[in-house]
Amino acid sequence: MTMRTPMQDEARSARATSVVRLVLVDDHAILRQGLRSVLEREPDLEVVGEASTSGEALDVVGQVKPDVVLMDLKLSAASDYEGLVLCAQLSSANRGLGLLVLTTFLDEQLVVRAVQAGARGYVVKDVDTTELVRAIRAVSRGESAFDSRSASAVIRSLNGQTTPREGLTERELEVLQLLATGLSNAKIGERLFISATTVKFHVSNIMRKLDVGRRAEAVYEAGKLGLI
Repeated sequence: MTMRTPMQDEARSARATSVVRLVLVDDHAILRQGLRSVLEREPDLEVVGEASTSGEALDVVGQVKPDVVLMDLKLSAASDYEGLVLCAQLSSANRGLGLLVLTTFLDEQLVVRAVQAGARGYVVKDVDTTELVRAIRAVSRGESAFDSRSASAVIRSLNGQTTPREGLTERELEVLQLLATGLSNAKIGERLFISATTVKFHVSNIMRKLDVGRRAEAVYEAGKLGLI
């Protein structure tokens, strides 16, 4: 009697289901090409679009209506976390879309922020192909998918093991300091070489983390905490 392995069972199950349609979002063309080559070896995965910028991603996803978007967080030299803004935009505009972050960044707060922005999964780029494929399939089914390190970050956050000071990223602290001087989002963006939309995203995160509803309250609360 021939026994099937768990991987064979999974592959057989995958072939029995509909094809998962993917869009790849990464600013490096060679990485997208490599991912396409690897993923399309799977009988149930099909790459139906690619994008290198946020604008391209919004257009492509709107046109091809994929099941899953596999995306990096750093999409330009202007910001390390432009993908967080894109993640929120895609999640808001495409109900049911599976967003899976594939990035080099492994930061506890970044993982949590990605989830809050709408991501169903988060894996780092040194993940092996088998785990990445499993994550894609899980996200396509509406499930969550995290590698062991990002999962630990989410659990620690849910257990309340972070403080407001620890919760603010370096970029958010920079925005907060400029916010305290009374600058507008556009002016803050000019100082930090990021877009006003990205600044707005950071300000929203700052207010949420400090549990306040207005910019002035954020500055006041940050002053009490010694953040500025």
